Amino acid sequence: MFGLLLLLVAVVRRQETLINAGLVALVVAALLTIPTQLTGEGAEEVVEDRPGVTHALIHEHEEAAELSLWVMEATGALALVSLLARRRTAARAPLFTYLTLAGAIVSFGLLARTGNLGGQIMHPEARPGFVQPAEAEHDED
Repeated sequence: MFGLLLLLVAVVRRQETLINAGLVALVVAALLTIPTQLTGEGAEEVVEDRPGVTHALIHEHEEAAELSLWVMEATGALALVSLLARRRTAARAPLFTYLTLAGAIVSFGLLARTGNLGGQIMHPEARPGFVQPAEAEHDED
């Protein structure tokens, strides 16, 4: 989100230094997405036998995470290409920057969805259709 917002503000204001900073932030975010993805299997082992945790919830989160990873990696690659093009003052540098911005928007949406699905695994109140259980009545003596 930080890289997306930074790049968006930089493009709107046409500030080259901030554009470069936003692109670098997206490259770093893409790199940090890799270890996050790699910890998923271990996290699954920890929670899969807990009450209320279903294989369907884990599977849906896992599928969303994989798609998010690939889109974020593509966005990071575009950011790197954009940085290199800007350094060489290539004619297509602005195109690569706009494509990176579009990729960052899509990545943010997919990563937010993935996070929401992950939260639903351990937090039933975050699941669609959740109904608050009625509280037990207290008998007064």
